[in-house]
Amino acid sequence: MLAYTVRRIVGLVPTLFVLVTLAFFIIRLAPGGPFDQEQALTPAIRANLDAAYGLDQPLPVQYGRYLGALLRGDLGPSFRFKDFSVNELIASGLPLSLTTGLAAAALAFLVGVPLGAWAAWRARSRGARLLMNLSLLGVVLPAFVVGPLLALLFGIYWPVFRIGGYEPGNPSFLVLPVITLALPVGAYVARLTRDSMSEVLAMPFIRTARAKGLSSRRVLVHHALRPALIPVVSYLGPAIAFVVTGSLVVETVFGLPGSGRFLVQGAIDRDYPLVMGMILVYGVFTLVCNLVADLLYGWLDPRVRLT
Repeated sequence: MLAYTVRRIVGLVPTLFVLVTLAFFIIRLAPGGPFDQEQALTPAIRANLDAAYGLDQPLPVQYGRYLGALLRGDLGPSFRFKDFSVNELIASGLPLSLTTGLAAAALAFLVGVPLGAWAAWRARSRGARLLMNLSLLGVVLPAFVVGPLLALLFGIYWPVFRIGGYEPGNPSFLVLPVITLALPVGAYVARLTRDSMSEVLAMPFIRTARAKGLSSRRVLVHHALRPALIPVVSYLGPAIAFVVTGSLVVETVFGLPGSGRFLVQGAIDRDYPLVMGMILVYGVFTLVCNLVADLLYGWLDPRVRLT
């Protein structure tokens, strides 16, 4: 397992290199520049700004300088937020985005897996069919619909949770955003677990366990759950990356000062270093989530280690 892990970690390096290279050149192909909105700039001032940020150099030279700074852990200065570096901007919003996203992923997994397993175990019951129909509703409803509905129900009509802004150390501001992010992922996990568990329960070793007189709980938890979780774990890596990197709508609806706003605002303002920094951070996080999912997959199915 250690050798497998080392190989996977080493394999992340060329992937990150390709990601950085493509993002660097693609964002510069977009029309406009970082200072085009400054209508009052004279050509001389514009030239001085380009020289100060190195934008007057050829693209290969800019690319080489960026890679050199990146190796030192420096993501560069922000063109729009002139008093802050990209490292400082990301550090100010990423912890909140990570907290919200990881809490949503944990909630989705802890709720979706038991419900999906129960629906597979009681496949012919009305409750199981109703649960799967409701889970389909959770999959298709987008966050920009669920978020305002939850805010209306639990923030205005029944004021239980906070629905706007954020106070550090006060988790009540995060309850509704976490539920909004967790709903589609939890619904999909429940359906995925139900389908996988149904296949496992039909396998011969489950019939053998039942024939030996084992209790239903022991058969479900100790024999069927582990192999049934393999597809769920495969989905878990992309799902965690999705709830963390795709939380912009939720952060906007609930007024959370997360990091998603920097990616969109940076793209609008052609703030190249800020966009590159966000792409790099999200790319690394996505690759790490997929690595963790692969390692869990190897623990659930030891045959993976042989490859």
